[in-house]
Formats: sequence, C-alpha cells, structure tokens
Amino acid sequence: MKVIYKSDKVYPEMLRKIKEPPEKLFVLGNEKILNGFCIGIVGSRKCTKYGEDIAKSLAFNLAKYNVNVVSGMAKGIDSAAHIGTIMGKGKTIAVLGSGFKHIYPKENIKLFNEIIDSGGAIITEYEENIYPVPENFPRRNRIISGLSRGIVVVEAGKRSGSLITAEIALEEGREVFAVPGNVTSNMSRGTNELIKDGAKLVENVNDILEEFI
Repeated sequence: MKVIYKSDKVYPEMLRKIKEPPEKLFVLGNEKILNGFCIGIVGSRKCTKYGEDIAKSLAFNLAKYNVNVVSGMAKGIDSAAHIGTIMGKGKTIAVLGSGFKHIYPKENIKLFNEIIDSGGAIITEYEENIYPVPENFPRRNRIISGLSRGIVVVEAGKRSGSLITAEIALEEGREVFAVPGNVTSNMSRGTNELIKDGAKLVENVNDILEEFI
C-alpha cells in the first residue's frame, strides 16, 4: 500500500482541483493511472440485465481507447463497469467507501484482486480499519467524480446515490452522460430525468468520446 498526500507530485491533478480534495489517498496497485484520462461509470446496485450489459459494453469499449474507467466497486453497475474494463484489457480504478481491511461488498474480494492484477488501482481516503458505514459513500462519490473527465450514469432510480455523483460532477464542471432506459422501469427514472435536465444521451462509446476530441 502506498500513501499519496495532496502535496505530492503524483497526487491526481484532476482530483486536486475539486472543492474538498482528500488530504491523502491510500493506494493499492498502479498509482500512475490516477493521472490518466479517466471516465467514471456509475449506477444502481439493483441493476437490470440491460443495465449490466450496457455498463460492461461501455467500459469494454472505453478500454479499447486506453481510457481508464473509474467506479465504486459496489454491486450492480459499478462491478459491471470494472469487469467490462478488465475484459477489454484496460485499467480500472475502484474508489472504496471503507478502509482496505473491510472490503465491501465481501463478495467482490475476487474482483478487488483482479483489478490490481490487471494493472488497475484501488484507492480510498479512509484508514485501513474504517468500516463501510453509509455516510462514507456520498463522500466517496466526490472522488469518483474528481478523478474523471466525465461521469456516465447507466441506471439510477429517483433517489439513487449515482445522482449525487452526477450532481457533484456538474458542480465541478465535468461532463455528465446518461444512458436512456425503459420509461416504465424504476431503474430508468433517474437517468431519464438527467437527460431531461441536459445530460448527454449515450447510446455507444462514441457519444462519450466525441465530447473530448
């Protein structure tokens, strides 16, 4: 494990620019990618098969363009984003809402190791003994947004934590993208609302990349 302080040259420059950058980051894996071109992919823990497939596909194709994919290693869309990146031979960054001694969810310990083994990184602002309590996750979201040039919300209900990430991204001047969904699905209400409010509609990876070319 490495500790990167805000005063260090290797501290992620994009993250340094947010309103409340962490004073230090605990890092496992490849710290160099923290300063690479990153896109965040977030969404519901209780995602549909449609959402899971879209998250994997977007991450897979971003990896083909050497884009680092950032997410929170939660169940559902987050896990799909990390898995899709690894399948595309890319590098992914997982931002935890706990310390390294309390990986959450526990069933993602295998994914945790795969992220590191594939050249990715796991980071957290929390000391290793800190448990994954609910209040940690909204704060974690500012780091996902802070590392990323843009945030893609794949599926989100009306009160999803992913919408907090999108809101933070807007406040920090980052691009916000949303994948449209079935109008009758609760898991699409948040993303469809984002599109109504001006988020860019995403059908494929080109819809993301063209904003940065």
